[in-house]
Amino acid sequence: MNTETSYALTRPAYVDQSHLVVTDLPLVSGFYQSMLGLKVIEKSASGEVLGVDGAPLLALTTGKDVRIAPRNAAGLFHTAFLMPSRTELARWLRHAAHNNVALDGASDHLVSEAIYLSDPEGNGIEIYADRPHEQWKFHPDGQVEMATRRLDLQSLYNSAPDDTWNGMADGTAIGHIHLQVGDIPEADAFYRDVLGLKLMARYPGASFFATGDYHHHIAANIWNSGGAGARAEGMTGLSDYALRFNDKAALDKAIAKLDELEIKSEKRNGGVFLHDPWGIGLTLSA
Repeated sequence: MNTETSYALTRPAYVDQSHLVVTDLPLVSGFYQSMLGLKVIEKSASGEVLGVDGAPLLALTTGKDVRIAPRNAAGLFHTAFLMPSRTELARWLRHAAHNNVALDGASDHLVSEAIYLSDPEGNGIEIYADRPHEQWKFHPDGQVEMATRRLDLQSLYNSAPDDTWNGMADGTAIGHIHLQVGDIPEADAFYRDVLGLKLMARYPGASFFATGDYHHHIAANIWNSGGAGARAEGMTGLSDYALRFNDKAALDKAIAKLDELEIKSEKRNGGVFLHDPWGIGLTLSA
């Protein structure tokens, strides 16, 4: 079994894991285990950490004061799970079809093939496989060519090996995280100018940011959430996520920028924890 590290994770920085607040922990955790094939890695009084091959990807927590976030609140658009190969994407699709998983859509983005769904509490999920990055097309300004075309699910399904599905394949990771924010220029100012990510693409109402010429590690849109303010304490949905730096210099530069702009941050769990302009938590570490 060749589990070569996905291109997304070899870049100067990448998304390491995500943390959702839920109202019904057994229901949501059960969905990620049975439908996505994640395994429980650790349990605590307030939550569970799920992952693949012992690597944590998704933390789920709950509490008695949890309030359901409105649809137009800032927070999560989707967590995107990156499969190590197109074969694994097809294998997952076959599993989903045989278990009547309701899909929200499927798109060919030129750089990747993506399938969309939601967990039982409405948190968006993308399951995708990248095309080889040698095949991606870049514009002269360095932005990447992306589109949203219909994905032929039938031919993807037909390409799946006829074998038993044993959960998410080793090497599966969070390839990117897509956020709902209140304002795109403000998102650009934070993710590009403060954290040092490169703007890789723009759609109407959305920006896509990455390091090392990946198509995107973080995306932000205002499609449901234009004008949204900061998230309130105890809201369901995305509490925080982690950005891990392979390049320590890039991390140091981001931290220096936070200090220079007097953006409040604190040392936590071997990294630096802060909130983006919409109150979404973010841990930067190397």
